[in-house]
Amino acid sequence: QVQLVESGGGLVQAGASLRLSCAASGRTFSSYAMGWFRQAPGKEREFVTAISWSAGNTFYADSVKGRFTISRDNAKNTVHLQMNSLKPEDTAVYYCAAASRLGYVGGPQKYEYSYWGRGTQVTVSS
Repeated sequence: QVQLVESGGGLVQAGASLRLSCAASGRTFSSYAMGWFRQAPGKEREFVTAISWSAGNTFYADSVKGRFTISRDNAKNTVHLQMNSLKPEDTAVYYCAAASRLGYVGGPQKYEYSYWGRGTQVTVSS
């Protein structure tokens, strides 16, 4: 059974940093793109960042460019999201997602991601 488990969320003040992790199990994810999405209360789930299987391609939403960094460790089947200079508008539940189509390098298309974690809450106070 495929499973994605996020960790690392919490409550921080504006300007602080957090590092989210996503542990994947149930299949080898090293051949597939991985992504992070987030959903704030009353809003749709939105794309944050994605990384190709080789980590040679990364994609970021404009709202997080220059502040967030995605990385992956294929040997450990993990993906990380380093979040710096956090803002109150970054408050959301953050979801890890795994694509299921070989050749997809990653991006904002939710339909490309077949596997989702349960999410981890990130709250940034002003």
